[in-house]
Amino acid sequence: MKTRITELFGIRHPIIQGGMHYVGFAELAAAVSNAGGLGLITGLTQRTPELLAKEISRCREMTDQPFGVNLTFLPTLSSPPYPEYIAAIAEGGVRIVETAGRSPEAYMPAFKKVGIKVIHKCTSVRHALKAEAIGCDAVSVDGFECGGHPGEDDLPNMILLPRAAEELKIPFVASGGMADARSLVAALALGAEGMNMGTRFVATQEAPIHQNVKDAIVAATELDTRLVMRGLRNTERVLTNSSVEQLIRIEKEKGADLKFEDIIDQVAGVYPRVMLQGEMDAGAWSCGMVVGLINDIPTVQELIDRIMEEAEQLIVQRLAGFLEPALA
Repeated sequence: MKTRITELFGIRHPIIQGGMHYVGFAELAAAVSNAGGLGLITGLTQRTPELLAKEISRCREMTDQPFGVNLTFLPTLSSPPYPEYIAAIAEGGVRIVETAGRSPEAYMPAFKKVGIKVIHKCTSVRHALKAEAIGCDAVSVDGFECGGHPGEDDLPNMILLPRAAEELKIPFVASGGMADARSLVAALALGAEGMNMGTRFVATQEAPIHQNVKDAIVAATELDTRLVMRGLRNTERVLTNSSVEQLIRIEKEKGADLKFEDIIDQVAGVYPRVMLQGEMDAGAWSCGMVVGLINDIPTVQELIDRIMEEAEQLIVQRLAGFLEPALA
């Protein structure tokens, strides 16, 4: 399948693996790229630029296909050494970066200087237009369904994607609620040129995380995610567990007086305990509503092959079948 996204990134299929904390290691990124999609190493999971350089080198040994690095710009007082991370990416020969969080505007000259293509994650059309204006090559448009941070506008993809298509000139992919061929075909119909999957790729054999996490995703339904930190305007969609329910009780008790310090036990340092050690009640961890569509744990190759085969069937057979034959 050829779209502006496959052309831009030199990949066979318009499927991107989103950056995910303590999930986006070389094993998963390489598997996605080998299967024809675009795999991403999660940059800040690597605690130093030197460790990121080693992870890029590991990934290079596992695939000869294009892969990228996710780099999230955090609103913190003690920011990571982003110039050094960018240098590690460039020196590792990576030419695709997915940016997220705050605007990457300050770092765009550094990306462009070394020929890195940037796809920025956005949860609104206005942010997508800003990304286009500062020189991003593409954007990933995240609907309200997504795991992690869906923004504060609460727009689902049925509205957000057509609006993005009306406004943007650069290509974009759909993110949030993406799991299968139906997701891809719907995203294309709504104006996207591919899709970004996060939670779906967590439940694959190559995802280098604890089996408990994969089993929890398969067991969950679309009703099992919660929105937390709304009062802090840092909304995050997470899979429910006992720690999340406790977090929600604290939010209700504190109301408008809620401070981050009140919930730090439920959100800080959670990912290594969940993803690596399998402590499913350790705290709040990002997960999309798409868990309701995930029922197995295939290999990445099996998943992507299935998506592309079924997408072709949907387009050529089911959708084309609705059209009346032209009158003679």
